[in-house]
Amino acid sequence: MTARIIDGKAIADKLRGEIAARVAEFRAQTRIIPHLTAVLTGDDPASAVYVRNKHLACEKAGIGSTVVRLSAETSQTELLATVERFNRDPAVHGILVQLPLPKQINPQVILDAVTPLKDVDCFHPENVGRLVQGRPRFLPCTPSGVQQLLIHEKVPVAGSHVVIIGRSEIVGKPLASMFMQKGMAADATVTVCHSRTRDLVSITKTADILVAAIGVAEFVKAEMVKPGAVVIDVGINRVGEKLVGDVDFAGVSQVASAITPVPRGVGPMTITMLLENTLTAARLQG
Repeated sequence: MTARIIDGKAIADKLRGEIAARVAEFRAQTRIIPHLTAVLTGDDPASAVYVRNKHLACEKAGIGSTVVRLSAETSQTELLATVERFNRDPAVHGILVQLPLPKQINPQVILDAVTPLKDVDCFHPENVGRLVQGRPRFLPCTPSGVQQLLIHEKVPVAGSHVVIIGRSEIVGKPLASMFMQKGMAADATVTVCHSRTRDLVSITKTADILVAAIGVAEFVKAEMVKPGAVVIDVGINRVGEKLVGDVDFAGVSQVASAITPVPRGVGPMTITMLLENTLTAARLQG
């Protein structure tokens, strides 16, 4: 058996077209242009690529976009002042602070400083709390992208056993909460595994849907996957000149029923859901 490839790029393109149409309608009705401001601090090459891709995606969707570049020597006080300036700017609807930040800056302090109505990454504790309670203002971008992939591929989630490898604040924890809620691509039984999990393979082999978000190149091998499982690879790792995920694609694709590739898998969906959140933020503030 060779797994069906879940083409995240194609699904993202379809969704972005739908978002662009809704943005155009919103602009025509309100005369408001949804606007996202991204703050890039330092000179991390990967961050620069991500921010550029987000900027281009905004332009194509009819969303205004500003990129603010700060030096790697920027102090925490200076970055806080920048965030506060955009908090107060009524023309800015979404604020994205690109991670990672330079070592002299505490990321939690900065993320907490973004006003919840403009927190399009869904990192603010108020928005995280609303998510856990099942009444979200925004859905976190990567977890929401994962759910959208499953919806578009018609993968049955309700009643399924979902195993997530990784407990980060960006993917693992919010995704687990979303899968446990009632609704589309939800109502699942969820197990979260991490670096302290004992006998990991015995758990991953019980998954109907296996999500790898651990940040280790090609960590998930074929023997860790139940035959016929759906495998979602959230990882992006550079090995030499090649981008690979957290899943050994060649091996696992011979066992799984469906699998996301890297690239062209979850990555394009993350930016797509950021566009969705920026439009939502403009509606909330308009």
